[in-house]
Amino acid sequence: MSITSTIATSAERRATVSTEDGVALAVREYGPRNAELTVVLLHGHCLRSESWTYARDALLRQYAGARVVCYDHRGHGDSATAARQTYNLAQLGRDLRDVLDTVAPTGPVVLVGHSMGGMTALTYASQNPHEIGTRIVGVALIATAASGLADAGFGRLLRNPVVSVLQAAVRRAPNVMHHAKLMGCKVFAPIIRTAEFGDRKVSARALTLANAMHNETPIVTMASFLSAFVVYDQTDALAVLSKIPTLVLCGSADLMTPPSQSVAMAAAVESSDFVMVEGAGHSVILEQPSRVAEAIARLMTRAGGRRAEDAPVTLVA
Repeated sequence: MSITSTIATSAERRATVSTEDGVALAVREYGPRNAELTVVLLHGHCLRSESWTYARDALLRQYAGARVVCYDHRGHGDSATAARQTYNLAQLGRDLRDVLDTVAPTGPVVLVGHSMGGMTALTYASQNPHEIGTRIVGVALIATAASGLADAGFGRLLRNPVVSVLQAAVRRAPNVMHHAKLMGCKVFAPIIRTAEFGDRKVSARALTLANAMHNETPIVTMASFLSAFVVYDQTDALAVLSKIPTLVLCGSADLMTPPSQSVAMAAAVESSDFVMVEGAGHSVILEQPSRVAEAIARLMTRAGGRRAEDAPVTLVA
């Protein structure tokens, strides 16, 4: 693995991390390089690191000394595409390892994952249990699940035969299907909006950002990960998180990963901080970024081993 710096500014530093199988991942870093604690934000399926923009900015205001690292998963955002066989959670766990070894080889790390990002964090914990409590000092699981994605909410659609037909069509004619996807996104935008935000009113900028990220994701990436979600099960990884401060956060109106899944995860982790944001949906990090940042800042305070009154945190009502 290797890293190549492309931009260095006081507000944002950009770099490229090469994974062990040669996939270039786009990385963004904020805050002081010598911070006591590094926070890694992991985005969801068909999104990109920009999905964290509002929550990230709120977090940097609330926890001024934080070093925040974001990156785009393979096949997403500005990261390179890869062989479709590598679009699975086990590979995302290994990619996370490559990013950490390159940009945060030393010092304590807090992992914060939204949706598929949370699944990536759990997969990493399963692959590297010896690092939980040593290198990894805190984990946040936001609008995600440890298993049963195809058994509840909109996730039941993963078992629909149409999904298999879609995947087969994408394998045969990816370019044709990508153009069809762009047209379909316009037709199915109301469905996407309902799945992510429910029936609530959300800010126009949040909805625009979410739709743009969905539209830009290659259809091979989108379709290939679906199979991984059906068989995903990291329930056993939850036990190891009892060693460290853990946050489980969800929206009460999440249709993709219903609150019952977050409740189950929180119950499996001793002394976890469970937060349910009333009225928020699956895109809680876009809908209620200040609430999300507040909860993450509290996790960082616990993970950093400092008293709340000593930490540089300003809670937002």
